[in-house]
Amino acid sequence: MIVTAEYSAHHLQVLEGLEAVRKRPGMYIGSNGSPGLMHCLWEIIDNSVDEAVAGNGSKIDIILHPDGSVEVHDRGRGIPVDVEPRTGLTGVEVVFTKLHAGGKFGGGSYAASGGLHGVGASVVNALSERLDVEVDRGGKVYAMSFRRGEPGIFTDAGEKRPDAPFTPFQDNSELRVIGKAPRGVTGTRIRYWADRQIFTKDAAFQLADLETRARQTAFLVPGLELVVRDERASTAAASQDGAEGEAAGAADAVNETSYHYEGGIAEFVEYLATDAPVTDTWRVQGTGTFKETVPVLQPDGHMVATEVERVCEVDIALRWGTGYETSMRSFVNIIATPKGGTHQQGFEQELLKVLRAQVEQNARRLKAGNDKLEKDDVLAGLTAVLTVNVPEPQFEGQTKEVLGTPAVRTIVAQVVRKALGERFASTKRDDKNQASMLLDKIVAEMKARVSARAHKETQRRKNALESSSLPAKLVDCRSTDIAQTELFIVEGDSALGTAKHARTSEYQALLPIRGKILNVQKASVSDMLSNLECASIIQVIGAGSGRSFDLSAARYGKIILMSDADVDGAHIRTLLLTLFYRYMRPLIEDGRVFAAVPPLHRVIVMNPGSKPNETIYTYSEGELHTLLAKLRKQNKRWHEPIQRYKGLGEMDAEQLASTTMDRSGRLLRRVRMEDAEAAGRVFELLMGNEVAPRREFIIDSSDRLAREAIDA
Repeated sequence: MIVTAEYSAHHLQVLEGLEAVRKRPGMYIGSNGSPGLMHCLWEIIDNSVDEAVAGNGSKIDIILHPDGSVEVHDRGRGIPVDVEPRTGLTGVEVVFTKLHAGGKFGGGSYAASGGLHGVGASVVNALSERLDVEVDRGGKVYAMSFRRGEPGIFTDAGEKRPDAPFTPFQDNSELRVIGKAPRGVTGTRIRYWADRQIFTKDAAFQLADLETRARQTAFLVPGLELVVRDERASTAAASQDGAEGEAAGAADAVNETSYHYEGGIAEFVEYLATDAPVTDTWRVQGTGTFKETVPVLQPDGHMVATEVERVCEVDIALRWGTGYETSMRSFVNIIATPKGGTHQQGFEQELLKVLRAQVEQNARRLKAGNDKLEKDDVLAGLTAVLTVNVPEPQFEGQTKEVLGTPAVRTIVAQVVRKALGERFASTKRDDKNQASMLLDKIVAEMKARVSARAHKETQRRKNALESSSLPAKLVDCRSTDIAQTELFIVEGDSALGTAKHARTSEYQALLPIRGKILNVQKASVSDMLSNLECASIIQVIGAGSGRSFDLSAARYGKIILMSDADVDGAHIRTLLLTLFYRYMRPLIEDGRVFAAVPPLHRVIVMNPGSKPNETIYTYSEGELHTLLAKLRKQNKRWHEPIQRYKGLGEMDAEQLASTTMDRSGRLLRRVRMEDAEAAGRVFELLMGNEVAPRREFIIDSSDRLAREAIDA
């Protein structure tokens, strides 16, 4: 028997107002995890930034409170407090309770803004268990509170809490006056508690993301100061048993950082770039106009399709460096567009077109042949910040990650074409030198790409029986199961001899290196490839290097750096990691690079009678002292002197196998890249060409050096 369920109009649900936001939060903020929680915060911050961009206020405070709430305080004009005639509600209530309401539609309040859909503040309000807003305006302080989007009054006994008794307004809402504002002081303070009925339990405000966003905004709005204050750490400090002393420690635990830059996006590019420069930071600026037909709200409340003329302002800072990584940031009205859009498409297409024309004009000098530049050749080593300001831009979705306004592509392309054309036509010596070096670089990138492609097409990965072209010093393994194989890069021939007997030859391969390899952070690509040790490592791994690196072609599942447990061993390990970071980064990103952790000491504990003695290995001086103290407490004796390993070569094969190579007992430290940009800056500081920053770092850090720790 077939049963047909009734389906008619009364089964349809109509979600009105903020109810729709709570029912489908993913439509508005992307997800209900940490990214969605951060997106809510971006909406509030962006509103304050729009005020600053419009010339109102030069400071924004963002405070992460210990109770899980967040507060944003700006010095803008303050949200309007007068009554909006069509709804009969105050401006504050309209902004926080009505979707698609705000001051960014008609173009009268903001020339260009990040918030344009009019849903930002109201969505945050709908997804908050509690939201409090205070407005300084006209010499008064106005206040209003909301619970899950509904206006009312919380009855707080002391500290504000989201679970305090709440009384919703019945007939008319009330915008309360709670004090006086100093003369000339305006601004808005918003504090809200995210609703845990909506967000997942593990959703949390990410301080690193917040600081990155604040730094980025400070670069994009010269003169604006953003202060990020994280008070959450103070909770843990204050909750420890202790009393007054712990309370003082809690105050010290507060993390506050201020971001304020005057150099704009040119300074942003210098911050992002980690390699040595090929060109100075070039600034490309211009404007263009376009027309579009949009519905415009008339005084009588009707929407009328009207053709309006828009002005699009383009501002780009770019520079090329010696590396091959591309770092590009694009923004529309200060809002990041991580997935690009029409502005980035116009920039990249015109950049390629202009440089192709320049290479064709100089083909004889550059020896470019008949090959054509591709986008990757042009973008190699490029650091760029692209910003456009355009009224009411079209984004793909509320999360605003992709710009969709079609006319912006043409305008950006025109600006880039004109500015770069003038740059390459300049007769100034400095401009001509930089243009020449840039063309040399991108043609070299093109030749490297063509060569790598040809090599890839003609060469196939050799198996163990065909590995005659591999370095003679490689001691290979027998297994062809990539996931199981391990390559140990060993410091010195003496350690290699011991490691040969200690390894499991089925799946463990050995490659010895002689001392300290080339510092590739300072050397050029050609110097690196001509260095015997570096070339051997790249050849043995078998996946290429740089942009042509193919992770799937790597011959080993794990790369393990095995150096002595001393200062020289640490230096060698750092040089090797620099090589992997610069030229084989996917191996690190995939978690396939490890550092072996050989022991420092071998303690033989004497057991009474015929019971065999016990061998214990320790990996630091602190661990050794802890072990000896424990043995004394147990009245146990040990052989003197305690053996201290100065290098891997001092171990016999059995000791090396059990402590460092045998999978059942060894200790490995995985090399990860949680923040590739931060890692790059550290490598550049410690290993790069610029001596002055390194000298300053050494001087500033000298007071933290323990002289007795120097192994001299």
